[in-house]
Amino acid sequence: MTGTTATARNGDVELAYERLGGDGAEPLLLIMGLGMQMVYWNDALVARFVEAGFSPARFDNRDVGESTHLADRGVPSMAAVMLMPQVVAPYRISDMAADAVAVLDALGWESAHVLGASMGGMIAQTVAIGHPTRVRTLTSVMSTPSPRIGRAKLGAMSALVAPPARTAEEAADRAVRTFGVIGSPGYPLDEEWLRTYARKAFHRSHDPAGGRRQLAAISASPSRVSGLRRVAVPTLVVHGEDDPLVRPAGGRATAAAVPGARLVTYPGMGHNLPRELWPSIVSEVAALAGLRPS
Repeated sequence: MTGTTATARNGDVELAYERLGGDGAEPLLLIMGLGMQMVYWNDALVARFVEAGFSPARFDNRDVGESTHLADRGVPSMAAVMLMPQVVAPYRISDMAADAVAVLDALGWESAHVLGASMGGMIAQTVAIGHPTRVRTLTSVMSTPSPRIGRAKLGAMSALVAPPARTAEEAADRAVRTFGVIGSPGYPLDEEWLRTYARKAFHRSHDPAGGRRQLAAISASPSRVSGLRRVAVPTLVVHGEDDPLVRPAGGRATAAAVPGARLVTYPGMGHNLPRELWPSIVSEVAALAGLRPS
């Protein structure tokens, strides 16, 4: 699935984005997670959102894909990220939220339904807190209001920070291994699609250091719990009951913080979006937007 591609700007940061769907549909901004490019939003899933009445837009966060890579900010060590993130993080989640708002500006959208997955959920939460007039509804998927809530299991984090791939085929192999650990134990892993994504992402822009800077931003950013208590837009929280990377406590804490939020959890879902759950998730997001009942 292809759409209109362009570039937004937030200060010195350029953000590659793509809009799909036609005019007149409900605007939906999709925000991806740690180290993942906008093309990780599966085209078939995006097509389902279009069929449900949305006009989705997806973008590369700073430090991944075709957006600006802040290589001049250095590469923080994992020890520094864990022990003194406020010192080594070159930016915060709030800066990435400002990037998302810049994409809304470039799209000409005064407001949109905002859906974020994993780190993207953190960014989406921050947009809703800091830029409330820009958000029609908030959907936070497999995310948390604080890196200290729902901490990853040791094996899940180890899989995430494994040595970087040197070739596209190594990237494909690593993606399968990683999601074999953090993915959904109750559903089959779509290895063919995952390998295709990893090869494409490698050729678009292979920069493991960018993901390390994003991880530092997560660790250095403050809790959003108090800010979420002020969120007044309809909110949906989606989480896998078997997520080893952001454990279910993260989803529960997000939903508990936002007044009136709806929490939907799925047995067997880990830290990815299994194809079998797409109809339910899209229906929930559409119902939140008032497009149709769930």
